[in-house]
Amino acid sequence: MLSVSDFYATCLRKGIDFFAGVPDSLLKDFCAYITDHVPDNRHVITANEGGAVALAAGHYLATGRAGLVYMQNSGQGNAVNPLVSLADPDVYGIPLLLLIGWRGDPESKDEPQHLKQGKITTKLLDTLDIPYKILPDNLEDADSCLDEMFSLMLKYSRPVAIVVRKGTFEPYKLKKTDKDTSSISRESAIKIFVDSLFPTDVVVSTTGMISRELYEYREVLDRNHCRDFLTVGSMGHASQIAMGIALSKPDRQVFCLDGDGAAIMHLGSVAITGSRNIPNYKHIILNNSAHDSVGGQPTVGKDISFTKIAAACGYRSTWIAHTKEELKNLLPILYSSQGPSILEVLVQKGARKDLGRPKKTPQENKSAFMDFLK
Repeated sequence: MLSVSDFYATCLRKGIDFFAGVPDSLLKDFCAYITDHVPDNRHVITANEGGAVALAAGHYLATGRAGLVYMQNSGQGNAVNPLVSLADPDVYGIPLLLLIGWRGDPESKDEPQHLKQGKITTKLLDTLDIPYKILPDNLEDADSCLDEMFSLMLKYSRPVAIVVRKGTFEPYKLKKTDKDTSSISRESAIKIFVDSLFPTDVVVSTTGMISRELYEYREVLDRNHCRDFLTVGSMGHASQIAMGIALSKPDRQVFCLDGDGAAIMHLGSVAITGSRNIPNYKHIILNNSAHDSVGGQPTVGKDISFTKIAAACGYRSTWIAHTKEELKNLLPILYSSQGPSILEVLVQKGARKDLGRPKKTPQENKSAFMDFLK
């Protein structure tokens, strides 16, 4: 495997000293290393991957030096617009290095939401006319790979890509973490929430640990999963899925169970939801200020106020819960409120090591959920 410190040093030697992106599970060791070792003015964990491309473009315009943009391959979709209408050599010609974690690699087993993206990862790069190489897992070959990509990037003033397979990087554990002052675990908060629901209530849960913990608790209770739509991919879009349901099913209480990283990724959705009169729409953000599913890299979740943002966007009611007792007291108030309403719950980082994954396929979840809505 390739040492993340060696890879980082190689990037520095070749002139890259600016890093931006959205953390990925296959890149988590490299992401953790640069979080620990790169100054804040040269490393930004962005809201989404398109923003990271734009940041790298700004850095290049100011310094004449290319930046590195890291992402999971699912983030290619967010990055397409600035890649083709800003960085492409037919437009401004911005040199930058994309580092892409290859979830759903056809040569390895992965979760259903990654399979299609895995199949089209390199095809999409071909369509975008972005030269790419798969990163070797040893330093000598990795150095040659970077040499080739850097040469193309600088010669033609264009984006190039390095694709990273599972297990390429050696493990590295994040050291720079803020003290966790929250008194409630995310899983406990989800259990309290589920226990407060009525049989007709609808839940749309965001991708990552939240959907997994929701599924697990339904299993513990031996309840049908048909009430929950598990947004196992499409990070940041759960709130708009929930809004679409709430508009079409005004007689049902519809809850979006969101995460801070997902909410930040497409924060504009809060403005759209707040602009509409949706009495049955209830938004719960479980905020631990971390990308928990991909290594615990920090978000700005606790540096901003989701409730103030929501209120400014037109949400009728907002609350924050810091403890189990506050959450238990606020859930009935949220339930009886006229939406759109938002409840932010400050929760701890981390999850159980033995946390399982949904056993139902996405198609089975969809069919059962649609039958429930009927």
